[in-house]
Amino acid sequence: MINFILRRLGVMLLTMLCLSAVVFSFVNLDPNLRKLAIFNTETRASDADIENWLVRNGYRDNFVVRYARWIGLAPKQPTIDPSTGKTVPRFRFCDEPTEPTFSGVLQGDLGCSTALRAKVSDRLPEALKATGILMFWVMIVMVPISLLIGVLAGMREGSRLDRGLSVGSIASTATPEYVSGVIFTALFASYLGWLNGSAATAQTQGISFYNFTLPIMTMAIYGIGYIARMTRASMAEVMTAQYIRTARLKGLNFRSVVVKHALRNALIAPFTVIMLQFPWLLTGVVIVETMFNYKGFGWLLVQAASNNDIDMVLACALISVVLVLMTQLISDIGYAFLNPRIRVS
Repeated sequence: MINFILRRLGVMLLTMLCLSAVVFSFVNLDPNLRKLAIFNTETRASDADIENWLVRNGYRDNFVVRYARWIGLAPKQPTIDPSTGKTVPRFRFCDEPTEPTFSGVLQGDLGCSTALRAKVSDRLPEALKATGILMFWVMIVMVPISLLIGVLAGMREGSRLDRGLSVGSIASTATPEYVSGVIFTALFASYLGWLNGSAATAQTQGISFYNFTLPIMTMAIYGIGYIARMTRASMAEVMTAQYIRTARLKGLNFRSVVVKHALRNALIAPFTVIMLQFPWLLTGVVIVETMFNYKGFGWLLVQAASNNDIDMVLACALISVVLVLMTQLISDIGYAFLNPRIRVS
């Protein structure tokens, strides 16, 4: 098991390096760099002024050198003021050093947010905390309900209960977040008037039932159907196994067979599916947080992309890659512990 974990960690590091290089190359395309230069100079700046700003701030250096600076393997070079000839920080509002220094991802420096005019490391933790709270409650709601639906449907394969729950699961999975969010808002907030707030007030007045219900419902409704379908398929397969038939022939009642014999084996496959919901939740929070103006990780990513905030986009992409790879590693380790056959092989 230790060798397996070490191999996976090595693959994760290589994957992170490759994906970060791909994202870095796309974010640093020439149109994006020109927009950044215009944002930090003035809208009427000439092409020569824009090009001079990019050259002074190191954006025209070799791609490998710029990527190494962002990672922290090469020293960042300060900007030289053309009027005085002295070195000045690239962005004054971030208190960047005026001397060449190693300051990148490996040193904990994620760069400077040009849109928010602050260090990325100062604004990102607050957004991640807000999104973490949202994702936690989504999982609390989504996992038990989906497992219950899947187990009930798989216990009686082909019954009316199975068909009804399966239709509901398919319908919820086929409904994207931006559709269910609009439906829930129109139904509960506008038509019935049950919810007198929105997710935006959660940032200023604290989280409550009224301002947190719609985002959770919107994100959970899609995942419930998907996990329920996977659980139902696994439960239906287990219920036809030979050891289940043997237990029934021994005279055990149906409830004991399901709880003591079928349920544990049926939940092995859904465990992997549940762990893989975390990467999906990252894409879900982008839509939901923007829709409900909930200022978390997804909202921050959209704002950074809209304002061509290069360092913030890179930091968000890096965190997304780390989260995806970590959840996959935890999923593989958990699956090996739950399934002895995998552990032996």
